[in-house]
Amino acid sequence: MKGVALVTGASRGIGRATALQLAKDGFAVAVHCLHSIDEAEAVCHQIRANGKQAQTYLCDVADTAAVHRMVQDIQLALGPITALVNNAGIAQQKLFTDITPEEWHRMMAVHVDGIYNTCHAVLPEMIRNHAGTIVNVSSMWGQTGGSCEVHYSTAKAAVIGFTKALAKEVGPAGIRVNCVAPGVIKTDMMAGFDEETLSALAEETPLCRLGTPEDVANAVSFLVSEQAGFITGQVLAPNGGTVI
Repeated sequence: MKGVALVTGASRGIGRATALQLAKDGFAVAVHCLHSIDEAEAVCHQIRANGKQAQTYLCDVADTAAVHRMVQDIQLALGPITALVNNAGIAQQKLFTDITPEEWHRMMAVHVDGIYNTCHAVLPEMIRNHAGTIVNVSSMWGQTGGSCEVHYSTAKAAVIGFTKALAKEVGPAGIRVNCVAPGVIKTDMMAGFDEETLSALAEETPLCRLGTPEDVANAVSFLVSEQAGFITGQVLAPNGGTVI
């Protein structure tokens, strides 16, 4: 076994694909979710069916105390966390002038406070072991900004800045911190888009298709692997060429 991977927001979409891929790579996987316990358990069942270890954990990543309890539970059940994938997120399309203070703060709490909480919880053990990898999931809108997604774009830009700063700080301890910034990926977050809009988005992508969760999971898998052993503080962008 390569170690233990915690994947947040792993009940579906990118998180699910990442959990399954890291299990294939040889990790025991802590499958985190907020509400979708049945879907998270289904991910664990699939991993166990292939002879790997997996366990479901439920908490709000914006809740500092809950995250620390979760990490302690994972360490007791599976062992020290050697790979952390911060994927949990929410999305919303709304005019900036219509965004409520509650919506703004929740967006920051999940994306920014969330990665603070998880990293703060796992890093002491990683530093003690002088090893570990962290991959944070941002978005191409964190790189370029997205109209009607100011709060989302702001949060995802913060994820990139967080990644670069933390990589410099913990690099001497043998810990790598990287980021993926996906483009348009066909997940449940796009359930509100009709086929005409999805087709238009595909046409606007140089590779002429939408991304899949597996496209992002493969990028995460690489960044976690020893093949990326000299890569830290970087943003890998599986976006089909939309942002170059």
